[in-house]
Amino acid sequence: MSSEKTFSMVKPDGVARRLVGEVIRRYESNGLSITALTMTRLTRERAESFYGVHRDKPFFEELVRFITSGPVVAMRVEGDEAISRVREIMGATDYKKALPGTIRADFAREITKNIVHGSDAPETAAAEIRFFFGD
Repeated sequence: MSSEKTFSMVKPDGVARRLVGEVIRRYESNGLSITALTMTRLTRERAESFYGVHRDKPFFEELVRFITSGPVVAMRVEGDEAISRVREIMGATDYKKALPGTIRADFAREITKNIVHGSDAPETAAAEIRFFFGD
């Protein structure tokens, strides 16, 4: 196994529903460490920058509107195979297809409002960690 860093974020719906501690608990109980954490509210400009890869997609405006609707909790998560493990713990983006026991299967109510975000690759993780933590 290889130790790596990844990025995860509890989205506004997860913060509003007081699920931040549960998300952290699930990561930590699976041997991962939270090595940086911040709560912030994204401006429209920062949200558009963060989700820039989706700019030309039909759901972009809805995504930006949602992510700026309340505070988010950004985390740098570290551990063996952190990227794949965080994604496994989160579950499929479409919560209806997420495996039972995953965060999204247990708590999500809509495909956009699916509680958490997690980096999908080492390059994405590095860019998203830099975006929120500068390192």
